[in-house]
Amino acid sequence: MFKLLSVYKYLFVFSGVILIAGVISLAVFGLRLGIDFKGGTVSELSFSEPRDINTVKTVVEEQNIGSFQLQSTDNNGVIIRTGTLEKEQHDKLLEDIRTKVGAFEEKRFESIGPVIGDELKRKAIYQLLLVSAGIIIYISYAFRKVAKPITSFQFGVAAIVALLHDLLIVLGIFSILGHYYDIEIDSLFVTAMLTVLGFSVHDTIVVFDRIRENLKVYAGQPFEFVVNHSITQTIVRSLNTSLTVLFVLLALLLFGGETIKYFVLALFIGIIAGTYSSIFVASPLLVLWQRWRSNRT
Repeated sequence: MFKLLSVYKYLFVFSGVILIAGVISLAVFGLRLGIDFKGGTVSELSFSEPRDINTVKTVVEEQNIGSFQLQSTDNNGVIIRTGTLEKEQHDKLLEDIRTKVGAFEEKRFESIGPVIGDELKRKAIYQLLLVSAGIIIYISYAFRKVAKPITSFQFGVAAIVALLHDLLIVLGIFSILGHYYDIEIDSLFVTAMLTVLGFSVHDTIVVFDRIRENLKVYAGQPFEFVVNHSITQTIVRSLNTSLTVLFVLLALLLFGGETIKYFVLALFIGIIAGTYSSIFVASPLLVLWQRWRSNRT
């Protein structure tokens, strides 16, 4: 049988190294916020002929509009992200691009003020907090009749710790990517995080539910044995489910286009972290917590 606690220290060290690196990056660099959160202007242009994005970059630099980002899309397209532009600045930018690069169609133009961006940030935080609170309440209720020595509250807290583990890993990696590769987060990133929360807690509940069942089947056996046996029974199912989703996400990451690229990347990282934490973080935490309670009595 798979001996979980024989390797849990190494697993915790592995998680700790990734989490510490991510938290340090978040504290030092923070997250590179996109237009949805800090305000600004986004223009998506579709050129009639193949274009050199470096030429577009040169034209934008000549406008002296501050920091900006360019992103290539399919079908000779380019997305230009800048700070907030006045109408005259925007019109001049497009006219210069048309003159120096070539004819195009402006397929999308969005301008978001900083006030709306701040509101979106607050709503994103509220959503994550509300979902986390709902999860711990639901798990505590669903596992309220769990057999001793464990309690439903312990299940709920262990699940939330696993969720925080997953969120911090995704946030930390995107903080590092934002600093070194200028990758921004937007409202789609929040959607990805909420999806990761749902997937992670689903995977955790699968393991926890088997632990609950086995506490009755193997009454009298050590709690560590029950957890190890439950993981052995569910690990193949968890891995198969996750791999199926990851293969789909990998295809989207490679061929889905630039618009959803980082949304899919956040899901990809989060689901790997969620599968890992359900088996190697939440379950060992239950065992260690129960061992600590037993030593106190």
